[in-house]
Amino acid sequence: MFDLGLAELLVIGIVALIVIGPKDLPMVFRQVGRFVGKAKGMAREFSSAMNQAADESGVRDLQQTIRSATNPVGSAMDGVKEAARDVTSSLSDLDPNSETGKMAAEKAKQTAERQAMSKKIEAATARSQAEAKAREAAEALKTAERLEAESAAQSPKESG
Repeated sequence: MFDLGLAELLVIGIVALIVIGPKDLPMVFRQVGRFVGKAKGMAREFSSAMNQAADESGVRDLQQTIRSATNPVGSAMDGVKEAARDVTSSLSDLDPNSETGKMAAEKAKQTAERQAMSKKIEAATARSQAEAKAREAAEALKTAERLEAESAAQSPKESG
């Protein structure tokens, strides 16, 4: 609404402290807070009343019609999604002994197999990544031990 940042609020607070005084400042801020709360409540109530009036007058339907006219591809995709949803819901009502019912069951079985295979691939990938990290950690540990040993071997030579 007013788009006040932290710096602006700080300046307003300092000016209010100087002008109003530290004694009355909490009371003034409390009153300002109540006023802002009432204003927000009124704005929320007005907005909900306008939305309700728009619903009653059919503006939303008109808005959807305009949106579908300006974006025919999106509207067509919405129609396709709705039709697919209708088809999927009607597939569950099929007779399992009919040809379509058998095809739907086979399709569901294939989908389940694909999902299981996908899970196996994910698990194998995670395992190989974990093993690679373990190898890297072992190599880093060996390198650290070698460097520590070299450092320890050079330390007595330098002190002697």
